[in-house]
Amino acid sequence: MRILITGAAGMVGRKLVARLASDGTLNGHKITALDLHDIVPPQAPVLEGVDVAIHTGDLAASGATQRLVASRPDVIFHLAGVVSGEAEANFDLGYRVNLDGTRALFDAIRLAGFAPRVVFTSSIAVFGAPFPDVIPDEFHPTPLTSYGTQKLMGEALLADYSRRGFFDGIGIRLPTICVRPGKPNKAASGFFSGIIREPLNGEEAILPVPRSVVHTHASPRSAVNFLIHAAGIDGATVGPRRNLTMPGVAVTVGEQIEALERIAGVEAAKLIREEPDETIWAIVQGWPTRFEARRARELGFAAEESFDDIIRAHIEDELDGKICA
Repeated sequence: MRILITGAAGMVGRKLVARLASDGTLNGHKITALDLHDIVPPQAPVLEGVDVAIHTGDLAASGATQRLVASRPDVIFHLAGVVSGEAEANFDLGYRVNLDGTRALFDAIRLAGFAPRVVFTSSIAVFGAPFPDVIPDEFHPTPLTSYGTQKLMGEALLADYSRRGFFDGIGIRLPTICVRPGKPNKAASGFFSGIIREPLNGEEAILPVPRSVVHTHASPRSAVNFLIHAAGIDGATVGPRRNLTMPGVAVTVGEQIEALERIAGVEAAKLIREEPDETIWAIVQGWPTRFEARRARELGFAAEESFDDIIRAHIEDELDGKICA
């Protein structure tokens, strides 16, 4: 089996590569080749007997996607994208990467004349206020950010290209992935991870929104599990609505901090400094809160059951089970 991953140098991309390298298989099929693409060189895993190729560049550049799909991969994980805050701040860049790059990839697959499984990472940002208490699968997507609009356009393309038989696509609307390891990125949602990650490392964190904010989260571990499951699911069971809202843990920011206190102690929570940011608050107010995610659960997608579980996953996967706080 040959696999192509765009956005392979990103956090989720790196974890997906590591998981595939560890397993050596994808849904029971031996991996024979990995094509890894990003704007910066992804790190190549050491895999005996597996052809690993590194590709760098802009997906929207002329000819870039044609070269990527020339090897006719069996599964394509399309993770590449500009994150929410950056897409809002840089209108042209967001549309070039998130829309033009996606369309270029999908069209290259169409023109190459093969029909792989395509797993596309979308976002809960496709939904916009006003919201019910719990958002059902039938809730109409009306994004209130450029990022959400770009992701919704990608979803529509995925559904249409799948309908036409150009590929077999599954779109997964990721909740906020928390706790993200490493340094903060430009995502407007970055503080959700920061208020946990930094205190666990004994460092101060900034909270730019009220503690009453409700949001849905899943761990990086769950994000990789979503991708793996989406790669092997029977498309016929998904039906024509190819984009699925993933399950997650819905909590207030205050409940996040309470979970941090339970696991790392009161002193860790004291490292969080509340510093309102009107720009971030304006974005966050338009975000959805709780999701039913019934279709995804029925199709076998699963996430953590509590925010305590999400913090524990971060400690196990990123901190070797140790807390610095």
